[in-house]
Amino acid sequence: MTASPMTDGQIDNVVDKLRASLRKHRGEISSDTAQSVLGTDNLGMVLYAPFRQLAEMARNVIVRRVTVNRKRTAEAALAATGRKQYTTDVVVATMPNGEGEEVEVVFFKPDLSGKKSLISDDDLEIEFSRRGLRPADPFEAAAVSEADPAFADEHPYGTHWKNAAGKWCFATFSRWNDERELNVDRNDNGWSGRWWFAGVRK
Repeated sequence: MTASPMTDGQIDNVVDKLRASLRKHRGEISSDTAQSVLGTDNLGMVLYAPFRQLAEMARNVIVRRVTVNRKRTAEAALAATGRKQYTTDVVVATMPNGEGEEVEVVFFKPDLSGKKSLISDDDLEIEFSRRGLRPADPFEAAAVSEADPAFADEHPYGTHWKNAAGKWCFATFSRWNDERELNVDRNDNGWSGRWWFAGVRK
């Protein structure tokens, strides 16, 4: 099935948002500079390019709304998923517990072309930021698996955070050899293209 094209209303909405931003920040650009920019060849396509990039990123997006029990311990939050656990206790102890009982978790897959099929945690953080997301905390990520255990069968996913020493830690949820499992540990080897990533809008 071919997807329907953007509607006139959506186009008007985009233009309205751009107009509002230009008016809000008009004091940052002089009239002479603005006139010079207006002379840029194919300016419309130049302005369209970042919107298209956002649209391309949005194609690989799945959204799940879940209830997060913030009163649980980290161990209880992981146990509630019912998955086989492969965890390191000292890393589990660093799991951040954020705020909000009702949370919308956004899953995405970054384009790893040109990255040798791996992405580092530092680069992954940039991917989150480009999408207006922060990494889901492990309690939020676990809540998705608790609510829908089959989700990670087809969409293995993970999230990451830094411990007190500034080292990256991770939690992943997946299916391997017919076993639903979760991992919480530290690893600096980067992420392969099989993974989706769990984020929450800032």
